[in-house]
Amino acid sequence: MKMTPELIAQHQLTQGEYDKIVSLLGREPSYTELGVFSVMWSEHCSYKSSRIHLRKLPTTGKYVVQGPGENAGVVGIGGGWVVAFKIESHNHPSYIEPFQGAATGVGGILRDIFTMGARPIAVLDSLRFGRPEGTATSVLNQQILTGVVSGIAHYGNCFGVPTVGGECLFEDCYSGNPLVNVFALGVCKENEVFYAKASGIGNPVIYVGAKTGRDGIHGASMASAEFTEESKQKRPNVQVGDPFLEKLLLEACIEAMKTGAIVAIQDMGAAGLTSSSCEMGSRGGVGIDIDLDLVPQREPGMTAYEMLLSESQERMLLVAEKGREEEVFRVFRKWGLDAVTIGTVTPDGNLRIRHKGKLEAEIPNPALADEAPKYDRPHNVPPFRKAPLDPPAEIPASSDLNADLLRLVGSPDLCSKRWIWEQYDYQVRTNTLAGPGADAAVVRVKETDQSIAMSLDGNGRYCYLDPREGAKLAVAECCRNLATVGAEPMAATNNLNFGNPERPEIMAQLVEAIEGIAEACSHFDAPITGGNVSLYNETLGEGIYPTPVLGIIGLMKTAAPVPIAFRREGASLVLLGGFRRTDAQRFGSGEYAKVILNNLWGLPPALDMDYEKRVHDAMREIVAAGLAESAHDLSDGGLAVTLSEACTGAIGARVTVPGVDRAEFELFGEAPSRILISTSAPEQIAQIMLRHGVDGGVIGVTMNSRLQIANDGGALLIDVAVSDLKQTFETGLPALLKTLHA
Repeated sequence: MKMTPELIAQHQLTQGEYDKIVSLLGREPSYTELGVFSVMWSEHCSYKSSRIHLRKLPTTGKYVVQGPGENAGVVGIGGGWVVAFKIESHNHPSYIEPFQGAATGVGGILRDIFTMGARPIAVLDSLRFGRPEGTATSVLNQQILTGVVSGIAHYGNCFGVPTVGGECLFEDCYSGNPLVNVFALGVCKENEVFYAKASGIGNPVIYVGAKTGRDGIHGASMASAEFTEESKQKRPNVQVGDPFLEKLLLEACIEAMKTGAIVAIQDMGAAGLTSSSCEMGSRGGVGIDIDLDLVPQREPGMTAYEMLLSESQERMLLVAEKGREEEVFRVFRKWGLDAVTIGTVTPDGNLRIRHKGKLEAEIPNPALADEAPKYDRPHNVPPFRKAPLDPPAEIPASSDLNADLLRLVGSPDLCSKRWIWEQYDYQVRTNTLAGPGADAAVVRVKETDQSIAMSLDGNGRYCYLDPREGAKLAVAECCRNLATVGAEPMAATNNLNFGNPERPEIMAQLVEAIEGIAEACSHFDAPITGGNVSLYNETLGEGIYPTPVLGIIGLMKTAAPVPIAFRREGASLVLLGGFRRTDAQRFGSGEYAKVILNNLWGLPPALDMDYEKRVHDAMREIVAAGLAESAHDLSDGGLAVTLSEACTGAIGARVTVPGVDRAEFELFGEAPSRILISTSAPEQIAQIMLRHGVDGGVIGVTMNSRLQIANDGGALLIDVAVSDLKQTFETGLPALLKTLHA
């Protein structure tokens, strides 16, 4: 087949990239080889626009066993046990086919975990959708939301892994490009971790799991391009998942690993058989020789091109010790799964593909996995933003702070997400100590006396206004959430969701965010052990907010986590970190400006990382001493919203705030480094704060049925019944979705 410019462009390769392929091969590629290069050199698989910048991230630490470069990061938790964890995106597929896109996103991240030999014990999701109300696309946004949540629930519930937390936010910019980022964590013994590194010349390469079909072909390439009017026609590029089969695959893989016959194992995820084979070969410095006639197929007449690029789900590729194949086959037969030798490990370093007696492809593995293009794309321009830096000449004053608070707690970002998480089984496997709605999810590791706390965070508004500072704030909030339950950060994973990197102002957002993450993760001792980069999140030329999502895990002794809700009347309320003023310029990044003023301006909240870390240290000491009856960090919506969320357990509060010219700034400013604590021991907490150099003190007391916030002159600023707050908080999202379900 003649390699025309049109055919090259259809494979989303540039002419320069095609010329490099010719140079690496020393000849023109075949059509099958062109397809192989197109997926392996796609942005989704090669990270060609981000690799040089990702090297800036810290990747080592006292807990790290395996950093970036494998299917998942691995950290030690003591006693010979480790946890494997990672976050991945399935953004583009979830727009085209919300249910299957989200479901297979869960399936893919679960395979990343048990590929390492770890049994998955927790899933979290970070979701972004267009506004569910008030716009021309609201009904479509609701349909996407409903489909995505159903897909996550279906796959996780059927597989039998708890979805224990996450976040869900709404902005206009996600209307044509929702974000579905899924995090998973699993547990195994350190001496039972497996790696995707082929070795042993002559060892068999074994295909296991589901049969190969035509679903998902060119999925990786599709995920590396902007959406256009024709994107809905890409439904065949979305994979179809079977969680029940994946559960069988998990059990079979774990059992087969225990035989000692498996040398290496790799999930067939993006780019399917192509990526799993060439990446295992490249890591091991060996070749892989495959005969596609031996691959189990569920559709007749598949070509070599289709089989290599298929992203059919629930498939793995193994390398086993020669002569021990039957041990592996026996296990997979027991679980009713295909297990077939389709190739061998060779000494020459090439990926060699045969089909129907013909050599379809012969490519050096490093050319696919290691020598993909690396671009230092132009980024020496200001990051893209249209929002003004200065605040409006006049910020409208509130006419009714009670009404403002109720609007905020019932708004899409801040209302209860119960409608979402009640569709998830978050208690399966009985490890969940703190689930959805908590500052940090907590699961126990039954084999030890340790528990793992997990938090996901990312604020696109903050990052849009200042990508570097917004990214640092995301790291800080994740770590603060962990501290609120008493956990120490161990390591982090990140999902970088950005627009078109070929635009310098978008590439500048990405670079600034990566450098902000690097600085903050180093400061808070949370090295990055892996993650995902999702670029080209644009529809018809309109990009999303830069949205880096951080997933950070922490270690803590197994105990009942400190809850958010107030537990009794008469407890002292301590604001750890103190009243930290928000000025007019930084007020424009918050939820009050978004919901009440329908505006956006200025800069994100100011972060002092040294002070933030001292707050974390003080909070962990407070939790360890058993002094916190409840605790909740201040973030979106500021102090008034934090108090409202703590009141949803039916206990109210009376609080005094400093008198200022603009009460909204004090009530709803989103300054970081603050945690609200209810306690019977404020004096002891004061001593801990003094020791750590942290401001704060008693600001009020819990009481029976109302939330009252007064200024220091005694004038009530807010006086709302707890029952009204709870009703508004709990019914906010279902009320917004009523147009779809009417």
